[in-house]
Amino acid sequence: MRLGIAALILAYVLSQFYRAFLAVMVPVLQAELGVTAEELADASGMWFLTFAAMQIPVGWALDRIGPRRTAVTLFAIGGAGGAALFAMATGAFHIKVAMGLIGIGCSPILMASYYIFARQFSPAVFGTLAGATIGIGSLGNIAGSLPLAWTVEAFGWRATMVGLAVTTLIVAGVIGLLVRDPERVAVKGEGSLIDILKMPAIWPILAMMTVNYMPSAGLRGLWAGPYYADVYGAATSQIGQVTLIMGMAMVVGNFAYGPLDRVLGTRKWLIFWGNALCATAILAMWAFPTPGPWVSAAMLAAVGLFGASFPMIMAHGRAFFPPHLVGRGVTLLNLFGIGSIGVAQVITGRIHAATEPVPPEAPYQALFLFFGLSMLVGCLIYLLSRDRTD
Repeated sequence: MRLGIAALILAYVLSQFYRAFLAVMVPVLQAELGVTAEELADASGMWFLTFAAMQIPVGWALDRIGPRRTAVTLFAIGGAGGAALFAMATGAFHIKVAMGLIGIGCSPILMASYYIFARQFSPAVFGTLAGATIGIGSLGNIAGSLPLAWTVEAFGWRATMVGLAVTTLIVAGVIGLLVRDPERVAVKGEGSLIDILKMPAIWPILAMMTVNYMPSAGLRGLWAGPYYADVYGAATSQIGQVTLIMGMAMVVGNFAYGPLDRVLGTRKWLIFWGNALCATAILAMWAFPTPGPWVSAAMLAAVGLFGASFPMIMAHGRAFFPPHLVGRGVTLLNLFGIGSIGVAQVITGRIHAATEPVPPEAPYQALFLFFGLSMLVGCLIYLLSRDRTD
């Protein structure tokens, strides 16, 4: 089973890469295919929207079919197929469809790991394991920064995407060979998603999950690139450096959050204050949008560091789910966490297009304000949540 988890984490490295690599691709895709920042925002949103839409069927499949077949099938067809289509793209439409397929392919990977953790490990270490998985998987976030910029400059973006398609297919095969399904839990009536939604304790957690990952994913996955290009005149390699810094901060944050609930004896207040600090960093970027490239990079790193509480929020929600509803419970949380990003990418694309780019930082100030206020609202609702640790 440990080898199977390692295979799933390897796939999750690719999943993190795919949700973040467009920020570095922006200049070359604009130059070669003539796509706009708004079209790429829609493409990024497609990844998150299709990923989110798959969470309900993925949750059912994890509980009823098991993680092995669910992950192998979707990752091979959607992930590898979408990357291959991206390599052949000639316009914005192809990129959007490709990103949608990749989102479908990546949709079961993290939840398959969490399902195994919840079913075969002590509940007390769920947060630590969840954080470690995202922390290791965030190496894909790092690979989608400066290393990707070097690869694109050396081999071209089409050859790079072909290589990724082949790699994804190979990893899907490794999952099929190594992952073993936990023994299925059978109870009378089986239960349903409605049973989870009837739990009052879940709703404030869903509100926090909705806004938590939205700023870091939106900025790291797309807007950091156009922001640096438009405001600071940055080239692809410079954008790669900045996104690398933010990606490394997200890795550190995921590892740091993992054991802190046991150290501090609370999940609620750890999550609340971490996200409050993240909102503060984003609103600081709104108030001071041109402090210099390195100060802006430090602010983006703070957003990535303090906003890395996704696995801890997942652990908070997981504490309320009965064993036979674990698959549907964690995928419901993931639906809110990832789906909101897809919606936000579409909204921020419209905000960017509607804001007069004079001065050039004005559209990005509007984006920072949107992200910051959204986080504050989520934090206020989350104050109604019940604290629970294992």
